[in-house]
Amino acid sequence: MRRALHRIWAIFVLCGLFVYELFISSFRVAWDVITPRHRAVPGILAVPLYAREPGEIAILANFISLTPGSLSLDVAADRSVLFVHLMFVDDAEAEREAIKTLEQRVLKVWR
Repeated sequence: MRRALHRIWAIFVLCGLFVYELFISSFRVAWDVITPRHRAVPGILAVPLYAREPGEIAILANFISLTPGSLSLDVAADRSVLFVHLMFVDDAEAEREAIKTLEQRVLKVWR
């Protein structure tokens, strides 16, 4: 029973984090589109993964791809790295940490 409540709470936290990221990224992309000066600094990041199961990686990749301004490109053959294209890479380490936080939340729900 306690594990079920813990998992339900983890799902709510994951959904809350995703909605927050969705709102921020939607606003950022829309602002870049409607203003005359483009602030986009696109780039591809290699994000090391703790997730090893195909389902865990697929869920993480889908969350990333559903967020405006980001797209999951590929996974390394050994499932250790996820390659992500981002529209805004102002600080690569901060972006990598944001993806790692999302991964940790996905793993709390999945495992």
